Amino acid sequence: MVYISQSVEVRGLRKVFRSGVVAVDNLSFNVGRGEIYGLIGPNGSGKTTTLRIIATLLKPTAGSVFVEGVDVVKQPLEARRLIGYLPEEAGAYRDLTGYDFIKLMLSIRFHGPELEARIDEAISISGLEEFIEKPIKTYSKGMKRILALSVVLAQHPRVLVLDEPTSGLDVEKSIFVRDLIKKYRSREEVAVIVSSHNMLEVETLCDRVGVLWKGRLVAEGEPGYLKKTFSASNLEEVFLKAVGSHVL
Repeated sequence: MVYISQSVEVRGLRKVFRSGVVAVDNLSFNVGRGEIYGLIGPNGSGKTTTLRIIATLLKPTAGSVFVEGVDVVKQPLEARRLIGYLPEEAGAYRDLTGYDFIKLMLSIRFHGPELEARIDEAISISGLEEFIEKPIKTYSKGMKRILALSVVLAQHPRVLVLDEPTSGLDVEKSIFVRDLIKKYRSREEVAVIVSSHNMLEVETLCDRVGVLWKGRLVAEGEPGYLKKTFSASNLEEVFLKAVGSHVL
């Protein structure tokens, strides 16, 4: 696949929390338009911190991030209009119906006829028409995840930032979510950044993968390239060998 240009540019990113913990350490990578880029690594490797910085929810200690040429630190409001962010635990108000939740979330950005059009689009994306008037507390975890993702996609972001998008979902719902991501990427030619513990999912979903260890990028490339480079049969083996070379 040939990418038109870089949609996301991360340069020398560093995040040190007040406790002294270095969560991200001189991290640099690019994501092209139309590309799905996966970040893999254990808990504490810096995946979520990196995504939160890109999504303008955290300020870095050092370094820069540009989304479609917009500096996310200096121009956060402009950057947010370009970004769709799905956190690992995307909340949904239990007593609202699915319809009311979609309307509430989209009304932050849209109004009038455009809001109604976006609501209809989100419902269609979710495939939850049969349940859309029922309270969210009756939804399964997979249905809640799909509902939240449909709101993100209906905003037409230029960059999708997805933290563990299929965490805790069954096989059927996981496949549905992955298909939504791939279809939106292909239709809108957007950049997608995905973090996941599911390395098989990353291997099948992502065009390129970055392996994080203690906030540093220890390996990067297309899944096939990484498996060949590390003489591995899958990304789990790639991860173990990439991290092992830095631990020893």
